[in-house]
Amino acid sequence: MSQFSSAFTAASSVSLPPPSFNVSVSKRSFIYCCSSSQSRTTVVNGKFDGKIFERDEIRFGLPSKGRMAGDTLDLLKDCQLSVKQVNPRQYVAQIPQLSNVEVWFQRPKDIVRKLLSGDLDLGIVGLDTVSEYGRGDEDLIIVHDALKYGDCRLSLAIPKYGIFENINSLKELAQMPRWTIDRPLRVATGFTYLGPKFMQENGLKHVIFSTADGALEAAPAMGIADAILDLVSSGTTLRENNLKEIEGGVVLESQAVLVASRKALIQRKGALDTTHEILERFEAHLRAADQFMVTANMRGSSAKEVAERVLSQPSLSGLQGPTVSPVLCKRDGKVAADYYAIVICVPKKALYKSVQQLRAIGGSGVLISPLTYIFDEETPRWRELLSKLGL
Repeated sequence: MSQFSSAFTAASSVSLPPPSFNVSVSKRSFIYCCSSSQSRTTVVNGKFDGKIFERDEIRFGLPSKGRMAGDTLDLLKDCQLSVKQVNPRQYVAQIPQLSNVEVWFQRPKDIVRKLLSGDLDLGIVGLDTVSEYGRGDEDLIIVHDALKYGDCRLSLAIPKYGIFENINSLKELAQMPRWTIDRPLRVATGFTYLGPKFMQENGLKHVIFSTADGALEAAPAMGIADAILDLVSSGTTLRENNLKEIEGGVVLESQAVLVASRKALIQRKGALDTTHEILERFEAHLRAADQFMVTANMRGSSAKEVAERVLSQPSLSGLQGPTVSPVLCKRDGKVAADYYAIVICVPKKALYKSVQQLRAIGGSGVLISPLTYIFDEETPRWRELLSKLGL
C-alpha cells in the first residue's frame, strides 16, 4: 500500500478485496525528493533514509488550531513550559525554559509527516493522527501515551433505521448477505489507512471507502454511504443524525500523545536530554493533577502508634505511607510532643472519605492543599523509552 495519503482525493474511492489488503492504489515504485535550507531527506518507495540533517535547534511541533491546540498550550504552561509567541500569526515560537527548543505550529497530520521527514524532532498530536499518518513507521516513538486531553474514539457508525435497524454489532454487519463485489458496503471516512486495515482484520471482504469533505454524519442520509468511520467524543452528533455505534466497531481509543522521531532522539544533539526533561515535567504534573495533600494533627504516645492508627484506615495509606512527625511544644519549661502531624496524599475522589476517617481516629485541624507536581525517583516511561531506543 502506498505510504502517502495524497494518493486519496476527495473524489476517490478505495476498494478492499479479500484477503491481500491491496486497495485500489497503484503500488508503483517511485522516488520523491524534498529539500529545504534546514533539512534534506530522500524518500524511496515510501521509506525515508536513515540520516538526519544537522541543525542546532530541536524542533517541537504543536497543533496550530482547535481545542487540541489550546489544551496543549495549557498543559505546557502548567508544567512551567509556557510557549512565547511574539506574533500570534507566526508559526514559530520559543519555550524560554528550553533554550535549545524551537516550537513550530502545524496541522496535526503535518506534524506526523514532518517527524518522519526529519523536519521535526518532537510533537504533540492525537494517537489517531499518529496511527493514520504514521502508518506503523518504526521511526515514530510514543514517548507519553496519555496526556489526559483530546479524548475520543475512532468508531464505525450506521443508521438506526432501515436495513440497519436490528444491526447492533460488527459481526452482524459483516454477515448481512447484501454485501457483494457488485454491491459492497460503502463507508465514508477521512481515515483511508486505518479504515481499510480495520475492515481487513475483521474479515469484512466487500467494502469500498470514499473520502468526503465536511460533516460525514450526513453521508448515509444523502444516500452516498451506508456507514461512516469518524472520531466520536460524546456521541451526541451521531444520535442527532440518527446514527449509532455498534459493538466491536471501535477502531481506536485516542487522546493526546507526545511522539518523537527515533532517529532524532539517537542522532540529534540534546534531543534525548530535552525529551527527558519534558517527559519528567509532564509525568510529575499529570500524576499530581488529581491528588491533594492532607495534613492533620493527632494525639498519640509515639509516631509508631499514630502511624498504626492511620494505616488501619483504607483511604489513608498515601503514595508510600503516611509521614508522621512530632509537633513540639513547650510545657512546664520542657519541650514535649503530645501531638503528631500526619501528612498523606489523597486522590480527589477519595478526599472527603479520607477526612472522615482521619476524624474518626482522632485527627483535628485538617488542612487540604492541591498538589502541582509529584516527581518519582525515575519515571517508568523514561525507562521504557530507553528500552525502545536500545540504550
